[in-house]
Amino acid sequence: MDRNKIRLGISTCLLGERVRYDGNHKHDRFLTGTLGTYVEYVPVCPEHECGFGVPREAFRLEGDPERPRLMTVNTRQDCTDRMESWAKARVQELERENLCGFIFKSKSPSSGMERVKVYNDKGMPEKTGVGIFARIFMEHFPLLPVEDEGRLHDPVLRENFIERIFALNRWNNMVSSSPSPAGVIDFHTRHKLLLLAHSPAHYRAMGRMVAKVNEWDTEDFLQSYQEALLNALKVHATRKKHTNVLQHAMGYFKDELSADEKQEMLAVIDQYHSGITPLLVPLVLLQHYVRKYDQAYLKQQFYLNPHPQELQLRNHA
Repeated sequence: MDRNKIRLGISTCLLGERVRYDGNHKHDRFLTGTLGTYVEYVPVCPEHECGFGVPREAFRLEGDPERPRLMTVNTRQDCTDRMESWAKARVQELERENLCGFIFKSKSPSSGMERVKVYNDKGMPEKTGVGIFARIFMEHFPLLPVEDEGRLHDPVLRENFIERIFALNRWNNMVSSSPSPAGVIDFHTRHKLLLLAHSPAHYRAMGRMVAKVNEWDTEDFLQSYQEALLNALKVHATRKKHTNVLQHAMGYFKDELSADEKQEMLAVIDQYHSGITPLLVPLVLLQHYVRKYDQAYLKQQFYLNPHPQELQLRNHA
């Protein structure tokens, strides 16, 4: 196990393993190539690991969308209890893996996290279900970042998910090395602008928590702060909130920037706010000023580098 890499659960077929019902795979090259450079995957294939073999008869969900049954398509075998029993044991095992998230296989009756087809008593499908294993996993790990490979094609959802797993990994590293009041205050301080880009309300509430960190039981505080952190980052950053953060960051240069530099920065921020340029453009200029004027506070802000630039997550307009 590489302790420098983020550990993610993943549906095995997305890694290119031929474990699907038809003996094929659903290899996703972004996940194994680009993102795979920074993460260590823990593969899970519910149907294969549950003992149904490869190849196998196809499954589908039927009945109540809230608690559908897992049925074989042709022989009409009800495999729900078997899958649920296995899944409950598997999530217990996964507690030991220190996961920072999970990437599910979309549309799968076992691993789909949303909009999985559920067939009613007339044999008509509605995209209202959740795969059996995915449901049990998300109930067991309610705060853990999760996505499916289909949704990760959306650049906004992709950035949000990856931002969360990197933040959770930083939090876990802090907790394992220096979970002191000073460590918590430093973590919160360095994430200020990132949190403001997602949820100013959460940031303010978390600030009140941190201000009274010495009054908390340590374990209770760490659990409550982690919950607030993940809930805050789950809120999508918007163009308006990013614009506010960029303007806020400019305030740290009020005595350094020349009139021309201020005008240039404001113009670039306005272009981003108008949708003309991607977030990367004002960020590059901001980072230039951070280096030029050696702005110590902004240097430590994870907002400027919440994930590796090689992932190119802030390039979309």
